[in-house]
Amino acid sequence: MSDAFVSLAGLTLSYGETVAVPDLDLDIAEGELIALLGPSGCGKTTTMRAIAGLLTPARGRIVIDGEDVTRTPANKRGIGLVFQSYALFPHLSAFENVAFGLRLRKRPEAEIRARAEAGMATVGLTGFEGRRPAEMSGGQQQRLALARSLVMEPKVLLLDEPLSNLDARLRLDMRNELQRVQKDTGITMVFVTHDQSEALALADRIVLMKDGRIEQSGPPAELYAEPATRFAADFMGFENIFGVEGPDLVSETGRLPLGYPTDSPILAWRPDGVAVGAGPHSGRVTASSFAGGHREYVIDCPLGRIKANAPIDTAEVPLGRDIAFDLPQATARPLAA
Repeated sequence: MSDAFVSLAGLTLSYGETVAVPDLDLDIAEGELIALLGPSGCGKTTTMRAIAGLLTPARGRIVIDGEDVTRTPANKRGIGLVFQSYALFPHLSAFENVAFGLRLRKRPEAEIRARAEAGMATVGLTGFEGRRPAEMSGGQQQRLALARSLVMEPKVLLLDEPLSNLDARLRLDMRNELQRVQKDTGITMVFVTHDQSEALALADRIVLMKDGRIEQSGPPAELYAEPATRFAADFMGFENIFGVEGPDLVSETGRLPLGYPTDSPILAWRPDGVAVGAGPHSGRVTASSFAGGHREYVIDCPLGRIKANAPIDTAEVPLGRDIAFDLPQATARPLAA
């Protein structure tokens, strides 16, 4: 048996005849903050639902804290779950929302008050006890849902797309809040997201999924800088990916001379790894947008579309004009076939 705090072994998850997750193995350490990352339909939410006990595996085992919980009901697993919609009780005050689970367990009133107040303090909601959810902002509702789970002292806390309902500024604030709460409490946390920037900012480890399988798993810095496959590279922001044939880069639309030798069958560049304004290649600017600290270009060339970022202090190249560019060896990421 694995010594991991959460262990998924040979997990196969199905909806009727459709296998969503085939034979998944994943170990999670105690106190680790894991991101299940991937596009819609990759199996990340299905995996989370199985850990929570909301979906019974067709095969395999789920072990939490040394106990096989594969057939254990959801309410007996010691799991906390924060839904994308928060699922707060609109007719109850913030305090009573947090205290609800403790009341179901028939805890003494003094313990309920102490734990609910401590839970609200942990997420920075002291003073909001009397408010109802409709009287709170989206970020406050998110923290309230988090407090409601934390006071139950779960072994594992699961979060389903926890920041998707928030605007950009609140998402940044809640990233910091989730990270602080996780480090302060030491709870094992698994969150599901399709947002790579969210996963990079929050997780101790990212588990990138594709078609129900783990494509790559590792620290955020590793997945960001060293994606192992074409899918991983594309998902982590290497938007320019081309094959290599002899001295040329190739695509379905054409080829360009590479200019240096490589043993890799595929090379990839981030937009900020493409040099613009000078270089051996040229193409026509078909899109240009201001992005704060840089300008984003889409360049049409024999290889197809090249996405490139240019410093904002360089002269803007108008739409329809040609622009010189280079795909430097120093910023290329080699990939396996």
